Amino acid sequence: MKKYIELETVGTVLKEEFIEPHNLTIERVAKAISVPAWRLFAVIDGGEPMVADLDLLLTKYFGLTEGYFLRMQELYNLRLAKQKLRKKLSNIIPVFRLPKRVVAAL
Repeated sequence: MKKYIELETVGTVLKEEFIEPHNLTIERVAKAISVPAWRLFAVIDGGEPMVADLDLLLTKYFGLTEGYFLRMQELYNLRLAKQKLRKKLSNIIPVFRLPKRVVAAL
């Protein structure tokens, strides 16, 4: 069985790369973006995924591009799904293949 590197959740990145290095608390960030602290705790603890409204509030607060945390969440979801579906994916034969002359031109 193939072993994978453990994936970092969005919550882990939020906590370790944004909250802790700036000596912030989850409560302080929650208050600054006007959400209940339990919403941030839920994402950080891995119990809830990042959602659009929370992403917009957090990216504004930290001065990031909108969608930063959402893209990270989607990448996490894709990697997790790929690990779970590895065997099924390897058995699928694509219905469309590029003709050899097109591949040769690339």
